[in-house]
Amino acid sequence: MLDFFTIFSKGGIVLWCFQGAGVSESFTGPVNALIRSVILQERGGNNSFTHEALSLKYKLDNEFELIFVVGFQKILTLTYVDKFIDDVQLHFRDRYKNELEQKGALKLLNNTFDFEDRFKKLLREAEVTSKARSPVPMRSFKESEKSQKTVKSMIETKGGDKSKEQGGKKNKNTKKEAPAVEPPKGDQGKTPPFGQKDVLNGNQGLTPEEIMQKKREDFFRKRKMGPTEKPSKSPKPQKPKEKVNRVWENAGSSSKNLDYSNKNGENSSGEDQKNLEAQFDPEMQVSSMKGDLLSVDYESSEEEEMEEEEEEVVDSKTSVKKSGGFGGMFGMLKGLVGSKSLSREDMEPVLEKMKDHLIAKNVAADISSQLCESVAKKLEGKVMGTFTTVASTVKQALQDSLVQILQPKRRVDILRDVMDAQSQRRPFVITFCGVNGVGKSTNLAKISYWLIENGFSVLIAACDTFRAGAVEQLRTHQRRLNSLHPPEKHGGRPVVQLYEKGYGKDAAGIAMEAIAYARNQTFDVVLVDTAGRMQDNAPLMTALAKLIAVNMPDLVLFVGEALVGNEAVDQLVKFNQALADHSMSDKPRLIDGIVLTKFDTIDDKVGAAISMTYITGQPIVFVGTGQTYNDLRSLNARAVVGALMKA
Repeated sequence: MLDFFTIFSKGGIVLWCFQGAGVSESFTGPVNALIRSVILQERGGNNSFTHEALSLKYKLDNEFELIFVVGFQKILTLTYVDKFIDDVQLHFRDRYKNELEQKGALKLLNNTFDFEDRFKKLLREAEVTSKARSPVPMRSFKESEKSQKTVKSMIETKGGDKSKEQGGKKNKNTKKEAPAVEPPKGDQGKTPPFGQKDVLNGNQGLTPEEIMQKKREDFFRKRKMGPTEKPSKSPKPQKPKEKVNRVWENAGSSSKNLDYSNKNGENSSGEDQKNLEAQFDPEMQVSSMKGDLLSVDYESSEEEEMEEEEEEVVDSKTSVKKSGGFGGMFGMLKGLVGSKSLSREDMEPVLEKMKDHLIAKNVAADISSQLCESVAKKLEGKVMGTFTTVASTVKQALQDSLVQILQPKRRVDILRDVMDAQSQRRPFVITFCGVNGVGKSTNLAKISYWLIENGFSVLIAACDTFRAGAVEQLRTHQRRLNSLHPPEKHGGRPVVQLYEKGYGKDAAGIAMEAIAYARNQTFDVVLVDTAGRMQDNAPLMTALAKLIAVNMPDLVLFVGEALVGNEAVDQLVKFNQALADHSMSDKPRLIDGIVLTKFDTIDDKVGAAISMTYITGQPIVFVGTGQTYNDLRSLNARAVVGALMKA
């Protein structure tokens, strides 16, 4: 039934393996795929993995740094595998505990682990118990809760409800008609003494008639004077200041530049209209972006870290005071691990807090659960050093996992890839896709500016033939970019050109024509702008898959905004699924990278970056941080994780 079972160390040394009868294929490929795709990428939230026709299940032994992997055909439903892999782990640990405690790879290589007889015995026992397990018998009618209900009880409950309702109505009526509350019988004949009555009323030495007269005079006096103003706690609001004109950083300083009244009609010449975009103040010139992009930096001040440490110290002190004496000291030391192996019960409260913290920072709920489960499996059974708290251990492990997820698994160097395409005398093609309103055209213009600054010529393909104004938006960006880099400085040739065929045309055909035009005109890069589409719109997703399948771009970038939470998972899963379903080839082109936009609007809620990279396994190539051409950055994994873990 099993294809293979292997036990190896985290260093890659195979200690023992078993291959099923009639299985001739090597299991090296599936195990290597499991290591690359799951273990190295911190995706251990689920203990199963599918590779081609095989289904793999694994278990980590963190105390001895071992990995147990079992593989079987995925069409089979083997219910005993989970318990079986646990039994094998326990027996292997107990049998070779002394050998496993020896440190060093050479000592593991020199030892021989003869485990086949014991393994086959455990396998037979697991198969027998799974076959002998009888189905759970159905409960009889008398054992069910339904048998307790009778027609009589149902009638009584209905009557009881009605009586309650009627009683409730009566009570309401009686409340309305209730007379004044009578004093108790024992106190009916008694009256309070005269002095006590004066004290209760606050009027000493006055008869009831005099008290009534005094109250009447107070009432009329208050009515004439009007309502007395109570002193307000908050000060009176001051008069609002006059509105001050906002001065933008890159805007012109003089208002004359904005006055076009004399340039209309007969006074305006064609040259003025042509060079309109080129009339900038020195303040409006954007800075240079030659070379690699700057990384996103999150300023985590040392004062905040000191405050967090002080809070932890205060919490520990208060817990000691509450417990008191020896019990308080014992409770504080109990929170320290002190050379003991971590269990799931120890980590459960800390992981629950971490999960809520990640969700509050905009990480999708499913991914938060998977990340915490992965950390639990990574730490369970691991022996920690003395004077190390469980909370700090779990936090550090989660932080390492997040950094590992955000770091790219492959080389991302677009400038080098463009130069490679130049040597092959073809344009480098980048396609942008995403949902509506995330900033595809704006960030395409930023990337164009960055490529122009590095000496490449760009052709923009206007394949958004659906949204009104999409072509005009790209044309405006083209004029602005050409005014920043005039053709006179580049041999009389514009560095940016727009290839458009209007609206209502086939986007895939326009992209194909644009790529052929770029090849003939020796453009270095083609940036394909596509229409925004929701992930549930099947016709538009089919059109996008057709565009990518027909033109085979070098890079497919998904543009997503940093404001999304759980929606990021749905968007990326369905975009990838649509590209896979509507592709004609066996190995379809999926999303190659992510452009994360509106990063300047989220403060420290950077969870969307984790959600997107975890779902696709692809890197975040660009980060949009503003509305100017300079506001383009690369991702700094440690800075993002620092912002994510900030309390």
